[in-house]
Amino acid sequence: MPDDMIEVTAHVSLADIPETEWDACACPETADGAPPLDPFTTHRFLSALENSGSVGPGTGWEPRYLAARHEDGTLIAVAPLYAKSHSQGEYIFDHNWAHAYENAGGDYYPKLQIAVPFTPATGRRFLVRPGYEMVGHRALAQGALQVARKYGVSSVHVTFCTEDEVALAKDLGMMPRASQQFHWLNRGYRDFGAFLGDLSSRKRKNIRKERATAQAFGGTIVSLTGDAIQPEHWDAFWEFYQDTGARKWGTPYLSRAFFDHAQDTLRDDMLLVLALRDGRPVAGALNFIGQKTLYGRYWGAIEDYPCLHFECCYYQAIDFAIAKGLDRVEAGAQGAHKLARGYLPVACHSMHWIADPGFARAVAQFLDAEAAAVDEDIEVLTSYGPFRKTQSAIDP
Repeated sequence: MPDDMIEVTAHVSLADIPETEWDACACPETADGAPPLDPFTTHRFLSALENSGSVGPGTGWEPRYLAARHEDGTLIAVAPLYAKSHSQGEYIFDHNWAHAYENAGGDYYPKLQIAVPFTPATGRRFLVRPGYEMVGHRALAQGALQVARKYGVSSVHVTFCTEDEVALAKDLGMMPRASQQFHWLNRGYRDFGAFLGDLSSRKRKNIRKERATAQAFGGTIVSLTGDAIQPEHWDAFWEFYQDTGARKWGTPYLSRAFFDHAQDTLRDDMLLVLALRDGRPVAGALNFIGQKTLYGRYWGAIEDYPCLHFECCYYQAIDFAIAKGLDRVEAGAQGAHKLARGYLPVACHSMHWIADPGFARAVAQFLDAEAAAVDEDIEVLTSYGPFRKTQSAIDP
């Protein structure tokens, strides 16, 4: 299918693109009633960000959603594109690039970002309707670069894309970048005890001790999803989120209104773990549910109890993944402490285009060196993982 049969347009509001058309590209697997592979590129999630004011004017995330249509009117591909005036909320960091370019007299911002704001979860970023893969990928990449050149921005970044997408980076005129996260992988465990059986004796005992300490905090821990999540739960979670956001980022990325929109449209996509003391939530963790993956996103607390963070964020997530037969738990950005809890380092991917040829060459050299360091880091960290060196069956 020739590229000249495709028209790519940029939109400042997702309301311009019907939900059914967007989702036919973003999550075609839902057409038969299946859950999305991940909920983050669905129309409902991105609309919740926009309609709540979490992205848009004043946030540094200005929507420029890309839409590629065939000449017959069929929407064949979309992408969540944003104009960025800073590098916050991305989790694949380019602050050093910005400083270097600005020190050399250039303007790094604005830049363009194809990403899910504030969400370091791997998923497709070029959202292509099945049957249009090659022409759709190329149309979106060319569309993003055309927008970049039209407005004279410094760069285009595609973050937390899939390995299949990054394999196309060179053909799309972009440079691949490697980074790493910690994920828990389900090896067909029948229950949490079976998972513990895969660990070394010392790590197994440590996790049991942590779980017992957390469960003895003086209250109960509940896991809620769907209609079990009530509007009042978000009043409590907002306190937790504000506390964590203030300490980590200075100001929280999400607005309070986001959680109201989430209650209306996303509660089936969410797992909310709450620690209750005398019936009052004192800590909690928010996860999002994909077809094969549980995505850990936010944690916070208004009272401090030993090991409660590990229980709510990591062990309850593993329990849920095993019970639902999910393949993995993605535990979010950073955190080498996750290694001792059974979460292993895995590679994450992004793609980058730099307008300035000289700066692009410097970035390419940096990326080559960084990729080697990331590979080495993953190998070393994996060797320090909690799993037994042999997998012979033992009583957990």
